[in-house]
Amino acid sequence: MRSEKSRPSAFWILAGLILPVMNLAARYEIIDAHKFPRSGAFVFSPNHYSEIDPVVMGVVAWKLGRLPRFLAKASVFEIPIIGAVLRKSGQIPVQRGGSVRGSEPVKAAQRLAEKGQIVVVYPEGSLTRDPDLWPMRGKTGAVRIALEQGIPIVPAAHWGSQHLMERYSKKISLFPRKTITVKIGDPIDLAQFRGRSLDTATLNEATAVVMLAITALLEDLRGEKAPAKRWNPAEHNQRETGRFEA
Repeated sequence: MRSEKSRPSAFWILAGLILPVMNLAARYEIIDAHKFPRSGAFVFSPNHYSEIDPVVMGVVAWKLGRLPRFLAKASVFEIPIIGAVLRKSGQIPVQRGGSVRGSEPVKAAQRLAEKGQIVVVYPEGSLTRDPDLWPMRGKTGAVRIALEQGIPIVPAAHWGSQHLMERYSKKISLFPRKTITVKIGDPIDLAQFRGRSLDTATLNEATAVVMLAITALLEDLRGEKAPAKRWNPAEHNQRETGRFEA
């Protein structure tokens, strides 16, 4: 089966610009790569703790033969040239805070599902506020898309990107070369939620299942146990978007 990336697309432009730099800056160790579906639609949901995470996970998806479509900040689409390439490659603009409540992101995700493509959604919605970079409380966008479109969620965790770009930093540390380790999880079984009303309680319950899976993968990578209670920005007087002081 030919991989998606073998067909000419705007991704070739992105790959030509990004891959040389990212391969120079880091080596990628991908654990359980066989769990990453090589065909068909799914929601790919990693942890999120560095501004460079989308680039890192985009490189990983490309290396595994898939073309990553992200829910990306709408403001990025206003940048000349970059915005045009993002639109051409099928990236999905969302409003500040990672909201997917508007009709356009949902419609875009539906189109991806109908075409058997993947969409990358960070359940946390923004960079984790947890001081030790553990996944924080999740938002419901990823499970809403998965349940509405009837497609699986594949969780993932990565560790090492913080050495390439610290949280909220705008500077990339190219040297020495870093190692970024990625672990792909089993598709999450959402069968117990299908057929139920997609109300707040159902979506929050399903999101908790996803966050547990992502956190378990990260625990394996770090060789540590995450805090028993997941970080909730509201309980620490933190905004859920923008920069903050740890």
